[in-house]
Formats: sequence, C-alpha cells, structure tokens
Amino acid sequence: MTRTMKTLNGGTTAVPEAALTDLKSSLRGKLIGTRDTGYDASRALWNGMVDRRPAVIIQARDIHDIQLAVNFARDNDLLLAVKSGGHQIAGHAVADDALLLDLSQMRNIDVDTDKATARVEAGCLLSDVDQETQLYGLAVPLGINSTTGVAGLTLGGGFGWLTGKHGLTIDNLLSAEVVCADGVVRIASRTQNADLFWAIRGGGGNFGVVASFAFTLHPVGPEVLSGLIVHPIADARHLLQTYRSLCMIAPNELTVWAVMRQAPPLPFIPEAWHGTEVLIFAACYAGDMREGQEALRQLRELGNPIADVIGPHSYTDWQQAFDPLLTPGARNYWKSNDFLQLTDEVIDSILAAVGTLPDPQSEVFIAHLGGAMTRVDPASTPFPQRNRHFVMNVHTRWTDTSRDESCIAWARKLYDQTATHGAGSVYVNFMPSDDDGRIPEAYGSNIDRLRQIKAKYDPKNLFRLNHNIMVENMVDTLN
Repeated sequence: MTRTMKTLNGGTTAVPEAALTDLKSSLRGKLIGTRDTGYDASRALWNGMVDRRPAVIIQARDIHDIQLAVNFARDNDLLLAVKSGGHQIAGHAVADDALLLDLSQMRNIDVDTDKATARVEAGCLLSDVDQETQLYGLAVPLGINSTTGVAGLTLGGGFGWLTGKHGLTIDNLLSAEVVCADGVVRIASRTQNADLFWAIRGGGGNFGVVASFAFTLHPVGPEVLSGLIVHPIADARHLLQTYRSLCMIAPNELTVWAVMRQAPPLPFIPEAWHGTEVLIFAACYAGDMREGQEALRQLRELGNPIADVIGPHSYTDWQQAFDPLLTPGARNYWKSNDFLQLTDEVIDSILAAVGTLPDPQSEVFIAHLGGAMTRVDPASTPFPQRNRHFVMNVHTRWTDTSRDESCIAWARKLYDQTATHGAGSVYVNFMPSDDDGRIPEAYGSNIDRLRQIKAKYDPKNLFRLNHNIMVENMVDTLN
C-alpha cells in the first residue's frame, strides 16, 4: 500500500506505508493520518479562510523529531509545511497533500534569572512565555495577541508594547537551534553560523526549522500602566493629527496604538455606543507608574472620551487584552503599509473607509514604532525599516463566507488609496498570501544577501511554504 503525497515540483508521489510505519516507530512524538484522532486539531489555523488537508502530520516532541521530518521530506522530495502557532495571516503553515511538521507540542521554557535569558521551544505561544517569565518580573519583547506563536513572530521581526523600550523581538534574540535542509542541527548566533543568525532575524522560515530560541529578558511589571481611551469617530481626524505629534515626543517606555472599529460590547463602554464607529487609543507605559501618568497626561486630556480605563494592569493580563476580539476560526484578510508620516491624506482615507466597514469585526489599526528599534543598523538584520514610523494594518475579519469578496475588496481599496504615501516597506508578518509580489518591499536592500544565504543553506528550496525569497529559476541555476 502507498500514500499519495505532493512533491516539491508540484506533482505527486506514492510513499509506501512501510516507510511511514518505520518513520512512526522512530518518532518520539506522533505520526497522524487523515483518519486519526487529532488530525483536524493539528491542521487547524487561526485564519478560518485556510482549510487545508495535509497527507501526513508529524507532531514533533523534540529536535530529534524535527530532524526526522526534514530528512524524510528531503529524501522523498515531499512538499513540507511547518506549523508552530498557526497564526500567520497567509496560512502558509499548512498545505494540501503535504507533509506537515507540527511543532505545537514543543512548549518548554527555561528561564535563567542569573543571566536574564530564556530558552523557548518553537511551539510556544506568547502567553506561555509571558506567564513563565513574569514569575520573575521579566519579559521578552513580543507581540500583542497572546495566542500568536513565538516562532513565526520572531522569524518575521516581532513588535509590540515593549518595542520602544527594548527593541524588536529579533533585537533580543541571542541564538537559535536550527534544523537545516541537510538535516544538520546548527546553532545560529553572533559567533556560530553568523550568516544564518543574521538571516533568521526577520527572514522568515526560509532557512530551516527553528527548534528553540534563546532570548534576552528585561525587567517588566508585574504591573504596567495601560488601557484604552475610547472616542467618538466624529472627533477622530483632529485626535489622530494630535496623536501623530505626541508619538514624536513620547518617551521610549510609552507605546500608543490607534484602532478604528465599531465599539465592542465591553462593560466600560456605555451601551448606547455599542456597534457604533469609534476611535480607540490603546496605550502602555512600561516603566515607573508616576512617570507614566505624566507621560500619558496629554493623550488623556484630548477631546471628550466616551471611556478612559487607563490604570495599573498586570503585564500578562494586558498582553491578553485583545484576545477576545481575535479568537481563532473567523475569516481574516489583511493589507498593510508603513508610513514615515501619518499625513492628513492617509488619515482622511482611513476615516472614510471606517465609515463603510464591511463587518462589525473589521478594523483599521495604526501602530507607532520608534525608540530602541531605531538604534539598530538596517543592514544588521533583514528587517529593513529602522526609521521611526507608523504601521497601518487593514484588518478585515468576518464569518459569513458570502462576504469574502466584499470584505477583501474593502481592504484592498483602502490599501490602494494610501499606497502612494507609503514608506516603500511592509512588515512581512502582515502580508497575506496574495502579497508575495511585495517581498522585495519586506526586505529592501537586504534581499540579495538573504537570497545568497538561502542558496547556501537551502539550495533546493525545501523550505518554500512561506513568503519565499527564492527567485525564479534559482533552483535550476544552482543545480
């Protein structure tokens, strides 16, 4: 008996069941077939638009299992997908009829308080890391949705509430264990395989499967001054104009994002405002509480807010504050752009779009990045945009499949209207599957070096189910 599986060249091959049985006996984790318990849970992704059925799933327990999966895929010329948190908007983590390597069970975390470091396995979610490190009053600078996988976030760059103070996630990466296409485990750090270390700090999963990461930890919390300020959308234009000015003078400890959406039915928002368009400032000050109150004073004095719930919150709770609005299973489509300046034209385009939201779950958010991340040379990591800048993410979210076309069209329209004001860069983790033409924007002048390192470590493009940097005909040229 054989099992039909997809190959790297887009064809299919018949894999003998005996070979799969031998593979299963060698694994410390599980080999899961399409009819086995756990198959649907293992292949499920955060984005409900993606519903793919791999031929076989290897649910790894350790780095040994990762090596077995990589070797099996390479030796049999199989299409290989790699999933950790499964949160990526593009859905590259799973492919039909492929071999899926599921890292979700690898969630060990070792904290060294003396060295202020943490070793994090690739299946960990942000919540795992936050909860473990906060036991010691420490944190890794991560993202803002606690169900996100650490691996995907890190490999793309990683920014959130601590970016201004402590830099991007990749700026805090010390080393990683990487299983490369030849099945060899390589330590990537500044002193070992330095080119590989450079590449994985923003270059995505193009170079191998990362089994674990070692991060620098920083004192954070256990409480931060954080919360939301909600305003009527009618006041948004003036408020956003002031917001962009405040971002330019904000201390590194303060991060403020702007979110425009329909008001969710939260208990601190008066019921009369539920379902109406609002502007929400989400703010976090990661430092002394009294200094934070002063740093937030101007923002809190703006306009006539519907609600202001800024106050001390535990860092772990704040990291999970947006989880209820970002639960898995809904249909999601994003379009994103970076702006060096939040111009009046961009503000007007955003507000016009918010007036025609295609679904109550959809939103536009603006993140401001500055501080520590700007002090890093753009050539020192693949992440190219090291200027102080704003990131717009048009986050279209819905559940009714009949709305697919209208929701996607709405996001694309707003992107198109604002693109001419863009900085010429884009955050790779915010790119949907149809944005691969923007890969040069994601890496800027770093793209050529990325491709050289790709050719060295993965010349046959085994790791292709990602925002792939391999140029056309590269494999033929290398062979």
